Amino acid sequence: MTHAMLKGSNVPLEATTVRAVVRWTPGQGVPDVDASALLLGPDGRVRSDEDFVFYNQPRHPSGKIWWLGKKRTAEGPTDTIQTDLAGVEAEVSRIVLVASAEDSPFERVPGLCVLLYDARVADGDPIVTFDIKPETGKETALICGELYRRGEGWKFRALGEGYVNGLKGLATDFGISVDESEEAAPQPASTPEVSGALPPEQPTAAVPAQPGYGYPPSAPTTQQPPPTTAYGYPHQPAVTAARSGYGYPPAATAAPDPDFRLPPQGPQFIRP
Repeated sequence: MTHAMLKGSNVPLEATTVRAVVRWTPGQGVPDVDASALLLGPDGRVRSDEDFVFYNQPRHPSGKIWWLGKKRTAEGPTDTIQTDLAGVEAEVSRIVLVASAEDSPFERVPGLCVLLYDARVADGDPIVTFDIKPETGKETALICGELYRRGEGWKFRALGEGYVNGLKGLATDFGISVDESEEAAPQPASTPEVSGALPPEQPTAAVPAQPGYGYPPSAPTTQQPPPTTAYGYPHQPAVTAARSGYGYPPAATAAPDPDFRLPPQGPQFIRP
């Protein structure tokens, strides 16, 4: 007989080995869901980090609870935790069954449910089903339910309680030590603080020549700068050459030739 559970209800279990199957409906944009379990003592906390069973720690040291992994079924993908209730240590009073979808809210996970099977019965119907409805939809980790001791036996309680800070937040609440250390990003080298110390010399980048607004660019400072234009007039001659006399012959730069004679200048200049 299958018990369809409501949130907060409980049912006694006759099975001594139980498979807890978390199932959901696949689809575009639907995140993957992971099943895990925490073994809690009477104080509601784990005894050590070994009491956390999940995909990175798939078997409890006692050998009585283990992660079976994911499967694809006709009804949807599943992830499974199995427990040998008869062999669970006496110090363990509760086993919390968890579903998590890191960085994705459960509002994006349709058809989420947990099913309990008697592991001794092959291909049997589930003994318990619980359709999980997140309270806000923003949760990224959910306590699907818990297996807990009652006298000499065990019972299952349907919960559906959520955490918005994921499996890390849930596990921390139950006493799991979460290592949050992250490799620090490299920092830029600081300026030396020792008196008199100077930072290493940086290579000087060549400064590109600035535009001359239509005029030829200036030559590098290591060379003799070429003459610049005079607003449309020809270039001035080099400083070593004789300067122009604005239409007159240039001044003589050497001693006059003693044999030089002026040519006739016209009859008006010839003496009688």
